Amino acid sequence: MLRRTFLAFTAATALAAPALADGHGKDIVDTAVAAGSFTTLVTAVEAAGLVDTLKGAGPFTVFAPTDEAFAALPAGTVENLLKPENKDQLVAVLTYHVVPGKVMSADLAGKTLEAETVQGTTVAIDATSGVKVDGANVTAADIEATNGVIHVIDAVILPN
Repeated sequence: MLRRTFLAFTAATALAAPALADGHGKDIVDTAVAAGSFTTLVTAVEAAGLVDTLKGAGPFTVFAPTDEAFAALPAGTVENLLKPENKDQLVAVLTYHVVPGKVMSADLAGKTLEAETVQGTTVAIDATSGVKVDGANVTAADIEATNGVIHVIDAVILPN
């Protein structure tokens, strides 16, 4: 019985983890694509012309909203941002989700701080009880890629 439970747990873990944990040998963009839960984010990164940047040497820390986070925005918001005439606004939103350097959760534990984003303004990080980034909850942390790290968040954060 114990062996069967262990095997079931091992199988479940093995099937669930690769979507995000297998960043070995993949950059941030390829890791996000492989996860399958960031199609809106990847589409937006492509529309903004940021693919080459996020495939670059980095390192970068990306607070990555899931497809569900994008779906929670008011109706039409994503479609509007993806229009070519709104590319500057899209770039600002996306680069607000990126911090230069590789910041792991252990670096943040127990702290409240602000970090400068690639967009140029600061994002508030509160890691005193769980981790929140501008009020969005980090739902999965420390997903390593060859050029940085991804922390999954449950909301799209917007620059002021």
